[in-house]
Amino acid sequence: MNTPSEHPPLADPDLRRSWLFIGGTPSSAALEATLACGADVVIVDLEDFTPPPRRPEARAGLATLLVRLRRAGAITAVRVNAPGHEDADADLAAAMDAGTQIVSLPMADRAETVAALCTAISDHEARWGRAAGSTELLPVCETARGVADVRLLASASRRVRAALLGAEDLAADLCAERTPEGVELAHARQRFLLDARAAGIEPIDAPCTFADPALAEAEARHARRLGYRCKSLVRPEHVSPLHRVLTPSADDLHQAQAMVAAFEAARARGEDRALHEGLWVEVPTWRAALRLIERARRLGVTG
Repeated sequence: MNTPSEHPPLADPDLRRSWLFIGGTPSSAALEATLACGADVVIVDLEDFTPPPRRPEARAGLATLLVRLRRAGAITAVRVNAPGHEDADADLAAAMDAGTQIVSLPMADRAETVAALCTAISDHEARWGRAAGSTELLPVCETARGVADVRLLASASRRVRAALLGAEDLAADLCAERTPEGVELAHARQRFLLDARAAGIEPIDAPCTFADPALAEAEARHARRLGYRCKSLVRPEHVSPLHRVLTPSADDLHQAQAMVAAFEAARARGEDRALHEGLWVEVPTWRAALRLIERARRLGVTG
């Protein structure tokens, strides 16, 4: 068992830019790539990414795996099988015994399931003497109902600080054709982000499940334009381009600082807004620039 003192403090949800899925029994090469890639969060998946015959092996090795991931600097999460599944109790017990920081719920689409898992997590926290509520719960919304009801899922437990949008299962549930362009998920991406923001939790964009790193980077840029600050992924080589996109650059920081300075100077003169490089900077734009400056500071970006 890993005690809570061994856990690094969790970064704020908006700073967890990359959420990388790996199987519960990764090959040596896959594990080494994961340890070296610098992902902010690694989700060890005991559900789809681990074949049922190998789940006992995965559960037995989970504690050692999570320790190695944390030593590499990652926040650790475990996606368990959902309550009611034959492996659910064993998965959760193994995850909590191993000291996971986040428990992830697949196919999340009912508030009562989130609440039931929250209660089970509380029982394990009490059993191991951990601080009540210290383990987060991450719903993975990969059905039409899950996307439509993300606000209900968020309200079911204070453990929910973020939710993750699925890709392949969601496309299948929508009877959609999966394409590299992702047009079939366009509405879901926008609705999920809107409802997650309304619920006060951080939305995590769906993974790029195609191999091309350039495609993953383009998808991340699109997600950033929509308002996403975090994205899931299934390939460690996608972490670096994703971080480039989802981390404010020095140029982004300079631009935000210039907009703030121009607006505040205009307000000091009694003007309602400022014209900066062809853009009218008003109160909402000023607030967004301040938010970017603060996030850049927390991510260690300097001018």
